[in-house]
Amino acid sequence: MDPKKKTVWENLREKTKTQFNNIKKKKTPGKLEKKKPKPLQYRRSISVPDLRFVQAEPSPTDSAFCTAPDAIFFDSSSGSGDNTSVNSVPLSTDRLTATDAGPSGRKTVHDLTFIDNMNVSGSRMIAVAARGPPGPIQKYLLTVNLKEGRNLVIRDRNGTSDPYVKFKLEGKTIYKSKVVNKNLNPKWSESFSFPLQDREQVVDVRVYDKDLTTDDFMGSSTIVIKNLELDKTGEMVLSLEDPNSLEDDMGVIVMDTCLTFRDATIKKRGNQTQPQDKAQIQRSAEATKNSQLWSGVFGITLVEGQDMPENVQGDIYVRYRLGEQKYKSKNLCVQANPQWRERFDFNKYEDCLEPLQVEVFAKRGRKSEESWGMFEVDLSRLPVATQQLYTYVLDEDKGRLVFLATLNPCCGVSINEFNKTPLEQPDERDQILEKYVSMFSDILLFIHVGFLQVKVVSATDLTSTDLNGKSDPFCVLELGNSRLQTHTIYKTLSPEWKKVFTFPIKDIHDVLELTVFGEDGDKAPDLLGRVAIPLLTVQNGQQVTRGLKKANWGGPAKGTISLVMEVHYNPVRAGIRTFKPIEEKFLEDNPKFAKKVLAQNIYRVRKITMALLHTLQYIKSCFQWESTQRSIIAFLIFIVTVWAWELFMLPLFLLLLIGWNYFQITTERISSNQDLVSVSYTESGKKGLMDKIHMVQEIVITVQNILDEIACIGERVKNTFNWSVPFLSCLACLVLFVATATLYYIPLRYVILIWGVNKFTKKLRNPYAIDNNEILDFLKRVPSDVQKVKVQFHIHIEGPAEGP
Repeated sequence: MDPKKKTVWENLREKTKTQFNNIKKKKTPGKLEKKKPKPLQYRRSISVPDLRFVQAEPSPTDSAFCTAPDAIFFDSSSGSGDNTSVNSVPLSTDRLTATDAGPSGRKTVHDLTFIDNMNVSGSRMIAVAARGPPGPIQKYLLTVNLKEGRNLVIRDRNGTSDPYVKFKLEGKTIYKSKVVNKNLNPKWSESFSFPLQDREQVVDVRVYDKDLTTDDFMGSSTIVIKNLELDKTGEMVLSLEDPNSLEDDMGVIVMDTCLTFRDATIKKRGNQTQPQDKAQIQRSAEATKNSQLWSGVFGITLVEGQDMPENVQGDIYVRYRLGEQKYKSKNLCVQANPQWRERFDFNKYEDCLEPLQVEVFAKRGRKSEESWGMFEVDLSRLPVATQQLYTYVLDEDKGRLVFLATLNPCCGVSINEFNKTPLEQPDERDQILEKYVSMFSDILLFIHVGFLQVKVVSATDLTSTDLNGKSDPFCVLELGNSRLQTHTIYKTLSPEWKKVFTFPIKDIHDVLELTVFGEDGDKAPDLLGRVAIPLLTVQNGQQVTRGLKKANWGGPAKGTISLVMEVHYNPVRAGIRTFKPIEEKFLEDNPKFAKKVLAQNIYRVRKITMALLHTLQYIKSCFQWESTQRSIIAFLIFIVTVWAWELFMLPLFLLLLIGWNYFQITTERISSNQDLVSVSYTESGKKGLMDKIHMVQEIVITVQNILDEIACIGERVKNTFNWSVPFLSCLACLVLFVATATLYYIPLRYVILIWGVNKFTKKLRNPYAIDNNEILDFLKRVPSDVQKVKVQFHIHIEGPAEGP
């Protein structure tokens, strides 16, 4: 029976259907198609073969990633039974559909995706069928076993490096190894696998030296995938290179590699990932989270040095290092038994099994340093809550170093999702409050005064750092020396982290600092903004949105961050901890000179000095009788206070002063922030080069004069007692003898009254009297060390001329 004749409208619709499909907007990868393709009744072009009659067997190589039901192969080589020519096949059409007859006679629809757009004459052409939308099929799996490094380059001042390895594919980091501290021949013994699309890809291998700020580059190499044999494990020795380095030999990285076909069960289809990949991602995220958590605190108390050299000029200090945590003790003058009496705290991470490194340095000047000895201490076997004394011998004739170490337990550190908030679980909340707030909790927790929970919700309107106008932001939370961070959210300016962080609180006066960074590949991350929140200002359970500030806190930065915080602490513990030494900060890189910071500090000192001068000027005006009423009132207050003075009046006066200021603030007469210094005042307005030079000169001259005044006063006091000028020393002896006899026979109260009456009546007795300070006037007659050198120089030159 002849088929029904088509109408004109049906023919027109069928002819234009292909053209409309070609100009249709592409669909988002990963979304399922709503409409199924209709069967292809005949060939679309003369140059495209009729797929209904092509039969071919898949090759063994292709069968690894294409199964028989999912692919159709056809061969156009000479000698084929099919005379259809497929030369110069145009593959501009991305998707083809074909029908073939199944065993039951029903037509089956195949959705075909052509692999390559090339001339397929005389070769096998493969069309991979995909029942979903098109997407990159990961055909290969690369497995790498990173073994070790050999003879790596030095990047630290101590003659070693802290190397780690990054593997990058198309600019993205696919794996990052652990850091091996102070080792030029590190052993990693780490393995990972990663899917690849084709064998034309290249994996970059880069080695870096870990630092607190910017990591130093130690060389790179590549893994060329097409040079690897399939299903064969082989050792690779990659030589590291750096075109910008003058070092000829930068060492090698040794690893085992194996390239295999991926099994069909781990293929990616659209944006969906099979359970094997999800489990691997989950394990990786869990490992990253666990690497941030600590379970204990090592308390290191630097006690003293023993039998150290005395005939050495300069200072002596000690450096401690545990993983990436570093401390530097204060500088002491070189002596036989220097006494430090300092305490440092190191967090104990479960994945960090490195020993504590201790090194003693002697320093003369800014650049002259000498190591007196370095040793390592294994703290892994240190018993809990037990103080251990260590005494280590330094290099030859350099003495010994004595310090204490204690391991205290630490709990309450965690990173969770929003649905696993500790303080929202009733049982866990009661347990936490019992530990940290109750007066009868475990004595071992006395080092912690409270508990902090921070919900990092989101950030909005951040600064863009990438060329596409986006950023890759993550947030770092720092409480004292405790540090946790969120994961990175890529290509967004309004990330939603939705993470919950918990910290034990050592000091209720600590400030929580949140810093938002933008990830920047191998370079140091870009600081997008930061915010600081004192723990004592937290309002429990309330979501707050804070505007970000710049790196130097000088002004507002673009963007905001939203948080929900809760603080619970024991007031008694917090009060006792207030009167103990504040926790020292981790060691950072040596600060560089910054004229703005110097100018800011000079301004702060000048402001305090001016406040003191104004106070002294006000008191002086009472003695000068500039205002009769003011001077009479001041004189009466002075007489009554000195006559009735008792020691308890001093804290009482300070208490009344604090109470008066509280009254002023509560009545809004004054503000507690009225005297805040604007840290960005030096940035106001653009200055020319000469203005900047003059500003630096003025600052340097000011600092020079202040240091000269301080040094002169100290040297003059010293020279008064060492008889540099015998006349002045004799005069000082006479004055001190008179003062001793006077205070012995006359009570101090009467002496102060006599002095005060004299000061108040001096202006009345002699209106034109010159004000002076007798002690300072006396000290100005005593020469400083610089003046003594000048006097001795002139005596040496002029002395021989005065002889006979």
